[in-house]
Amino acid sequence: MDNNKLLLVFEQTVKDINREVINTQFEQLAIEDITPAINLAARARADYLKELFDVANEFPDTLPPAERVGKLKDYRVRYEELISASQALETAIHRNYLDVLL
Repeated sequence: MDNNKLLLVFEQTVKDINREVINTQFEQLAIEDITPAINLAARARADYLKELFDVANEFPDTLPPAERVGKLKDYRVRYEELISASQALETAIHRNYLDVLL
Protein backbone atom coordinates (compact mmCIF):
# COMPACT_ATOMS: atom_id res chain seq x y z
CA MET A 1 0.00 0.00 0.00
CA ASP A 2 1.44 3.36 -0.95
CA ASN A 3 1.90 6.02 1.70
CA ASN A 4 -0.87 8.33 0.44
CA LYS A 5 -3.45 5.57 0.49
CA LEU A 6 -2.28 4.49 3.94
CA LEU A 7 -2.72 8.05 5.23
CA LEU A 8 -6.21 8.28 3.74
CA VAL A 9 -7.22 5.00 5.36
CA PHE A 10 -5.65 6.10 8.63
CA GLU A 11 -7.49 9.46 8.61
CA GLN A 12 -10.81 7.77 7.87
CA THR A 13 -10.20 5.24 10.66
CA VAL A 14 -9.44 8.05 13.13
CA LYS A 15 -12.62 9.85 12.05
CA ASP A 16 -14.78 6.72 12.32
CA ILE A 17 -13.44 5.78 15.76
CA ASN A 18 -13.79 9.31 17.11
CA ARG A 19 -17.35 9.58 15.82
CA GLU A 20 -18.30 6.21 17.27
CA VAL A 21 -16.74 6.90 20.68
CA ILE A 22 -17.79 10.55 21.05
CA ASN A 23 -21.23 10.62 19.44
CA THR A 24 -22.45 7.59 21.38
CA GLN A 25 -21.74 9.35 24.68
CA PHE A 26 -24.60 11.79 24.13
CA GLU A 27 -28.30 11.63 23.53
CA GLN A 28 -29.56 13.76 20.67
CA LEU A 29 -27.89 17.16 21.15
CA ALA A 30 -29.31 20.47 20.04
CA ILE A 31 -27.64 23.87 20.00
CA GLU A 32 -29.48 24.66 23.24
CA ASP A 33 -27.69 21.74 24.90
CA ILE A 34 -24.22 23.02 24.07
CA THR A 35 -24.95 26.70 24.74
CA PRO A 36 -24.19 26.39 28.50
CA ALA A 37 -20.69 25.08 27.71
CA ILE A 38 -20.06 27.94 25.31
CA ASN A 39 -21.37 30.40 27.88
CA LEU A 40 -19.10 28.93 30.56
CA ALA A 41 -16.01 29.45 28.40
CA ALA A 42 -17.07 33.02 27.61
CA ARG A 43 -17.57 33.81 31.30
CA ALA A 44 -14.14 32.40 32.12
CA ARG A 45 -12.60 34.60 29.42
CA ALA A 46 -14.46 37.64 30.73
CA ASP A 47 -13.39 36.95 34.34
CA TYR A 48 -9.75 36.53 33.30
CA LEU A 49 -9.74 39.78 31.35
CA LYS A 50 -11.56 41.64 34.12
CA GLU A 51 -8.98 40.42 36.64
CA LEU A 52 -6.19 41.66 34.36
CA PHE A 53 -7.75 45.12 34.23
CA ASP A 54 -8.36 45.09 37.98
CA VAL A 55 -4.68 44.31 38.59
CA ALA A 56 -3.56 46.95 36.08
CA ASN A 57 -5.75 49.59 37.73
CA GLU A 58 -4.68 48.58 41.22
CA PHE A 59 -0.97 48.78 40.33
CA PRO A 60 -0.70 51.42 37.60
CA ASP A 61 2.92 52.32 38.30
CA THR A 62 4.42 49.18 39.83
CA LEU A 63 4.38 45.48 39.29
CA PRO A 64 1.83 43.67 41.43
CA PRO A 65 3.06 41.47 44.26
CA ALA A 66 3.44 37.75 43.67
CA GLU A 67 0.25 36.96 45.58
CA ARG A 68 -1.76 39.21 43.27
CA VAL A 69 -0.15 37.68 40.19
CA GLY A 70 -0.94 34.26 41.64
CA LYS A 71 -4.62 35.17 41.73
CA LEU A 72 -4.43 36.26 38.09
CA LYS A 73 -2.76 32.94 37.30
CA ASP A 74 -5.68 31.08 38.91
CA TYR A 75 -8.05 32.92 36.56
CA ARG A 76 -5.81 32.05 33.60
CA VAL A 77 -5.66 28.36 34.46
CA ARG A 78 -9.46 28.21 34.74
CA TYR A 79 -9.82 30.16 31.50
CA GLU A 80 -7.36 27.99 29.57
CA GLU A 81 -8.98 24.76 30.73
CA LEU A 82 -12.48 25.87 29.81
CA ILE A 83 -11.38 27.33 26.48
CA SER A 84 -9.54 24.10 25.68
CA ALA A 85 -12.68 22.11 26.40
CA SER A 86 -14.76 24.51 24.31
CA GLN A 87 -12.30 24.14 21.43
CA ALA A 88 -12.51 20.35 21.75
CA LEU A 89 -16.27 20.65 21.38
CA GLU A 90 -15.88 22.88 18.34
CA THR A 91 -13.39 20.45 16.79
CA ALA A 92 -15.73 17.52 17.40
CA ILE A 93 -18.50 19.37 15.58
CA HIS A 94 -16.24 20.50 12.70
CA ARG A 95 -14.93 16.99 12.17
CA ASN A 96 -18.39 15.48 12.37
CA TYR A 97 -17.59 13.45 15.47
CA LEU A 98 -20.65 14.85 17.19
CA ASP A 99 -24.14 15.51 15.84
CA VAL A 100 -25.78 18.74 16.99
CA LEU A 101 -29.21 19.72 15.70
CA LEU A 102 -30.11 23.32 14.98
